[in-house]
Amino acid sequence: MRRSSFSLTDEDAESLRRLAMREGKSQAELIREGTRLVIADVGAGRRVFRSLGAGHGGAKRLDWNADQLYRKRFGEE
Repeated sequence: MRRSSFSLTDEDAESLRRLAMREGKSQAELIREGTRLVIADVGAGRRVFRSLGAGHGGAKRLDWNADQLYRKRFGEE
């Protein structure tokens, strides 16, 4: 586990403290749960390869299929 530091507004800090007391959990545990929910919702999904085929060389432009390249690179194919 890694230690992190961040700032909360006074109002958010107090709300977190109250929620932790009500739920019988530590504030850190609630923050970890919230972080996991945000990651799942927003998605830590696939990496987007933005620069593929965007070079300035004189060679013929290659057309890349990002999904196919991702599967090939990360062993899903």
